[in-house]
Amino acid sequence: MVQRPESPTELAAALEGITELNFHLPDPEDEDIEEVEFEQQVDNAWKVCDHFDLQTDIWRGRILRAVRDREKIGGEGRGRGFLNWLKDREISKSQAYSLIELANSADTLLQQGHLDPDTINKFSKRAFLETAKSAPEVQEMVSKAAQDGDRITRREVRQLSDEWTAMTSELLPEEVKEKATSGSLPPRYLAPLVREMEKLPDSHQGSIREEAAFNPDVDTVKQLTSDARNLSKYLDAAAQVQAIAHSSVDLEMALEEALRVGCLNTAADMVKQAAQLEQTVAKLYTTWRRLGSLSDRLYVDTGASTPNLRLLLTCLDRLAGQAIEVQLGEESDRTIRLQILGDSES
Repeated sequence: MVQRPESPTELAAALEGITELNFHLPDPEDEDIEEVEFEQQVDNAWKVCDHFDLQTDIWRGRILRAVRDREKIGGEGRGRGFLNWLKDREISKSQAYSLIELANSADTLLQQGHLDPDTINKFSKRAFLETAKSAPEVQEMVSKAAQDGDRITRREVRQLSDEWTAMTSELLPEEVKEKATSGSLPPRYLAPLVREMEKLPDSHQGSIREEAAFNPDVDTVKQLTSDARNLSKYLDAAAQVQAIAHSSVDLEMALEEALRVGCLNTAADMVKQAAQLEQTVAKLYTTWRRLGSLSDRLYVDTGASTPNLRLLLTCLDRLAGQAIEVQLGEESDRTIRLQILGDSES
């Protein structure tokens, strides 16, 4: 029986020259494993990973995932133990979850059979993540390219994904697909159109499809992509604006009129700005109420013995009162005044 190396140095020596890591990580749900032993095993695996490239980060992600999941058993630490583990190794939380995402992507591709373990080092990290998000058919094409010896970058993955989308999407008319097949209409222009059309109702998809079939060229596809994007922005924003919801305006008729006179982009932007304004007003009101509450509390807790605190309260009266005054910029002489009305609870 081969003796299992325990120390990081012995593990590194044992794996020298090996192109694929295959650690046996401790089960994070196995409560029979002592914490000291669990940490020692994952520490050993972590240090060995310094000798590898993409596989290193995949295994780092698996290690981090094991440490994170181990803590979920008790549930009382609220993430502090995992965060302390990261702090001890000078790893940021965002970096840790990026590595976990990479590990999840690798495991998904391997489990689905769309990745040969021997080809992992053919990928860049971003290409690997992009592949994991792609359709299974695209994953198979990428895997085949890697097996053929190609170096896989994010650009290659996106190119294959665009080609597959252009050839298979039911949203594109046959006239457009024929142009794509012949090479006169590059797939990189069609994929964005498909993504934007997927966000639209069937009625709007149909009109865009008809226009694309009538003029299957690059300029038309670009314009239709822009129109579809603006349509989506218009519909999404309009659904969020209370001023519209409480009115009798016919959104579809307004949309048709905007399309007819060629001002869809302006209309979409206007509705989007209206939605943002309503959200800003709601946030302003909440903040104003909070400031007023804090001012009242501080006023009760202070008196003649705290003249500077009282002066601070006086300075903030212009923000905490019914009328809010804000100067635009330090050098501007323009002041914005807002009055909050109908606040019965103030």
